[in-house]
Amino acid sequence: MSKNNDDIEIRNKSGNRPFHEIIQSQLSRRTVLAGGLAAASTGFFAGSVGATGVFGRHKRPLVDFTPVAVADGTGPVPAISPDYEYQVLIPWGTPLQPDGPAFSYPPNAADQAKQIGIGHDGMTFFPLKGKGHGRFGSGKDSNHGVLAINHEFGTTQHVLGKAQPESLDDVRTIQHAHGVSIVEIKESKGKWQTVKSKLSRRIHGNTPVKFSGPAAGHDALKNTAGNAPAGTLNNCANGQTPWGTYLTCEENFNGYFGTADTAWTPTAEQDRYGVSAGGFGYFWHLFDPRFDLANPAYANEINRFGWVVEIDPMDPKQTPVKRTALGRFKHEAAAVVEGRGGRVVVYMGDDEAFDYVYKFVSDDNWKSMMRRGRHPLDHGKLYVARFNDDGSGDWHELTIDNPALAARFASQAELLTYVRIAGDIVGATPMDRPEWATVAPSGDVYITLTNNSGRTTATPPNPVAPNPDGHIIKWRDSREHTGLTFKWEIFLIAQDTHGTEDSFSDPDGLWADPDGRLFIQTDGGQKDGLNNQMLVADPKTGDLRRLFTGVTLDEITGITTTSDRRTLFCNVQHPGNGNPAATNFPAPTDGVTVPRDATIAIRRKNGGIVGS
Repeated sequence: MSKNNDDIEIRNKSGNRPFHEIIQSQLSRRTVLAGGLAAASTGFFAGSVGATGVFGRHKRPLVDFTPVAVADGTGPVPAISPDYEYQVLIPWGTPLQPDGPAFSYPPNAADQAKQIGIGHDGMTFFPLKGKGHGRFGSGKDSNHGVLAINHEFGTTQHVLGKAQPESLDDVRTIQHAHGVSIVEIKESKGKWQTVKSKLSRRIHGNTPVKFSGPAAGHDALKNTAGNAPAGTLNNCANGQTPWGTYLTCEENFNGYFGTADTAWTPTAEQDRYGVSAGGFGYFWHLFDPRFDLANPAYANEINRFGWVVEIDPMDPKQTPVKRTALGRFKHEAAAVVEGRGGRVVVYMGDDEAFDYVYKFVSDDNWKSMMRRGRHPLDHGKLYVARFNDDGSGDWHELTIDNPALAARFASQAELLTYVRIAGDIVGATPMDRPEWATVAPSGDVYITLTNNSGRTTATPPNPVAPNPDGHIIKWRDSREHTGLTFKWEIFLIAQDTHGTEDSFSDPDGLWADPDGRLFIQTDGGQKDGLNNQMLVADPKTGDLRRLFTGVTLDEITGITTTSDRRTLFCNVQHPGNGNPAATNFPAPTDGVTVPRDATIAIRRKNGGIVGS
């Protein structure tokens, strides 16, 4: 999430039954987390990770490191467990190629297009097979790979040192700082560094893209200007497909559009997506007509954003593809899992207060589909979640075959372009900002609900209304992720941890590793004086430990590991909110004092699996 605070403006005016009413009924029947995480594991999910399950294979505790103390997790520099060490890697402005343009401040548009972007967020490490740059490596190829990394946002003040752009070149510089970096990295003698590579490239706000799936070619994606589709923006979290590609998710795309035309008003569809004349104060519309909401030649440009984009990290000539079957909303992440019969299932959250949780299921076995020339992410069904009072849940199909949806939309393409409205119509459950999702080896699905200060009703047994600190929910789908029903339960309420050594707020980034550890990253105002942080939980025992804390006014986000899991990469985003008076992280040696987003490579000092 690009804004380090509560997203309290309510865009969902559907009147669907709020999640706080459902959870109140649910929690009145059952005491959840009465003793913290350990109590949560005794609920109906506990049986899924019993002695014969994934956790039973480990004789040692899953989480067994000395945590960062609350008192040490403050200030302008990061802190890490004494059992671990870290290295700063690829700060904003690092040249993609070692001989590329060096970072200078402020950057220019031409250089920025050849440098690592700003707003480091979701990412995936793709190992390489030796010199041939083969498709994928293995655990033995954990010192060399390609890092695909999102660049979520960067304010004009941070990027250019001024309140708003003054020219088209200023706008291009900021556009080129957004998007995705594909960069080849290699470890030598314990240090990671970039290497010269044909694979390294930037995909930014002006890179050619194309559309596929039901909405491709639809009038809602066409402009009378005739401009070809270009760019990806506000790239938040991510996913990885079984066939080896990277999914980058477009989140707060609405904030880049605006207009100086005082007569302009949003359509009902635009209002549902938070489109406003002022946007987030980027003012691109003053110099780039693509982003002027009142320019009739570009009336549908905004509909070209808000999608999941597929990128092949091993093919530098590939045009990124926006997969419209996954719907258009403020995508936070895309957790991909192989379900029953080899179908691809993608769990997604729409990161806004009172919006929804979605999943996509491919029509058939993904390998079979690809052999037949049918892309698994183009052919399938999209569903939205309804959480019922009794701990059950239902997935509601979002298809034009539903008479209620056919009465509102002329086609499946239009439905997917305005899928938030479809969720309103079928009665999906409004949630507290659904962000990252992850699927544990047990089959449990977790999603972070970062916060919602707009909640108005207390929900026993924990009075979290308003809910400024967030919580985590988990569920188990029927039919190995492909069914239409699920069972859900609250996993953790952040407010319950305050005043303890486990203290955290605003859960955001989330990842379950192959052993079942749950990595939790935060984005928001931490309590007890803490900076934002990354913690590791054992869902079976309830053990929760702080592995890493960032710097003043930052966000900790993005998580991926090498194949052997001996190196974990995460990100420090918007350190100091871009203010050098708050921090000069990462302590530059080149005379540039502006704080720079950066990736952190974390290792256990004894060479063990990160998180253990």
